[in-house]
Amino acid sequence: AIIMATARGRLSFKLLKQALNTTTKLASFVVFILIGSTIFSLVFQGVDGQKWVEYLLTGLPGGQTGFLIVVNLLIFFLAFFLDFFELSFIVVPLLAPVAQKLGIDLIWFGVLLAVNMQTSFMHPPFGFALFYLRSVAPTKEYTDRITKKVVQPVTTMQIYWGAVPFVLIQIIMVGLIIAFPGIVSSGLDKAEVYDPDKIRLQMEADMPKEDSFEAPQPDAGASTGAEPIPMPQPEAIEPAAVDDKDPLKPRQDAGSSEKK
Repeated sequence: AIIMATARGRLSFKLLKQALNTTTKLASFVVFILIGSTIFSLVFQGVDGQKWVEYLLTGLPGGQTGFLIVVNLLIFFLAFFLDFFELSFIVVPLLAPVAQKLGIDLIWFGVLLAVNMQTSFMHPPFGFALFYLRSVAPTKEYTDRITKKVVQPVTTMQIYWGAVPFVLIQIIMVGLIIAFPGIVSSGLDKAEVYDPDKIRLQMEADMPKEDSFEAPQPDAGASTGAEPIPMPQPEAIEPAAVDDKDPLKPRQDAGSSEKK
């Protein structure tokens, strides 16, 4: 967008400042939504709210199919009043544990909810795509510079009705994903399942039999009798020689003579 604005000569410091302010506000909104949803989740878990939701949704008739139908209707209804961020941070963490308990693949379940939550951009009263289109659609008659034709203004109701076919397409996609899960899960790496019985049989087949072991044969020329092993004899210790020049010897002799 900056390159296009520069190429057309419309980029200015005032326009850049306005764009930065708007971006900062939107980013702040998202951060506060994340903080609020986190606090809500902690409080909800503190009062064991997830157990209530789990008990309510696991008791629905129809098993997995009934759970998916009810959840998608709930998401579609909430999308009229909540956008993608609130649904992702608040509602999805409550539904994921229940789906996992029912044996639903969480990756497939996440894709299904994402397709459903895309409708939040396209239906009133809080559809972002409708607001974007409203901001660029003409509100008054004007003459096109290229075709020189008069273009009629676009009303808000026309924008709303124009989004209906796209919402229907999203609903059809949700139904197709539920009816044909392979659309999503066919490209995923499946976990390998091992049969313990087959592993044990394979190990037993690979182990050598007892008959295959041969005892070592002694050499023909080797003696079978046990021969005594000669033990080394200790060497005689000679007494240490007395040094005649020992300075203490005269004193020892004198002491012995006095005793006598």
